[in-house]
Amino acid sequence: MNAMKTHQPRTPWQVTLHVWYAMFMRETMARMSQDRFGPVWLLLEPVLHVLIMVSVRSMLGRTGRLIPGAEFIPWLVVGVITFFLFRNIMNRGMAAIDANRAMFAYRQVHPTDTIFVRFGLETYLQSIVFVLMIIAFTFVDFHIVPYQPLEVIWVWLWIALLGLGVALVLSLPYSLIPEMRKVINLITFPLYMLSGVIFPVFMFPLAIREYLMYNPVLHAVELIRIHTFSTYTSVPGIELAYVQKFAIVSILLGLMLQVRFKIKMIAN
Repeated sequence: MNAMKTHQPRTPWQVTLHVWYAMFMRETMARMSQDRFGPVWLLLEPVLHVLIMVSVRSMLGRTGRLIPGAEFIPWLVVGVITFFLFRNIMNRGMAAIDANRAMFAYRQVHPTDTIFVRFGLETYLQSIVFVLMIIAFTFVDFHIVPYQPLEVIWVWLWIALLGLGVALVLSLPYSLIPEMRKVINLITFPLYMLSGVIFPVFMFPLAIREYLMYNPVLHAVELIRIHTFSTYTSVPGIELAYVQKFAIVSILLGLMLQVRFKIKMIAN
């Protein structure tokens, strides 16, 4: 008689990976099919932002070179896409728990799983958008190919991790205090204006610049530009170490909050 095969139970890591894979496919389908222009909007949104800013600049009569060491349009494109990576991970990550609340009926799914899956999906999608934007603008004679590609990838990963950390922290008030959602959403636009995305950092008065330097997104945006344009130089004090420390601390803080208030977030 043949020996009956015994079923080997899955390890916790195997369960986690299977959950992440299933949720990744679910999130991908939802992201791409949420409306007719879902995939197109991923490319169209940064392009529209660039076109609007270029139009405003032209109406103001500033047609000459504005950024020392880089052309304005490629400089703006790099800043917009980098900020969108952080913004999308932060916004979609902190809303992941509410959007996937029905999934918590399965005991294998935890609140943090939903945030990690959206982090992976947004990083993947924005990376594709970045590559496609590089190719598209190269065809119209705008040099946007990074001259230090490995450094760009390294900083790109850290800005994504920064978005993950902020999403982990903000998901708690976003899920437990509905009124906080409006406050959090109001922060995004000023952050867009004060992260060096549209206005060069050197244009701000020194007294204001000292406070802007506490913003880790500004450091990340400028570092991506420094490693993309060979002749571009930023203001003193831009450091990758600051982005890394902020990302690590926010991730650890976010994970601690997720563990502490896990039951409340599921039951809310």
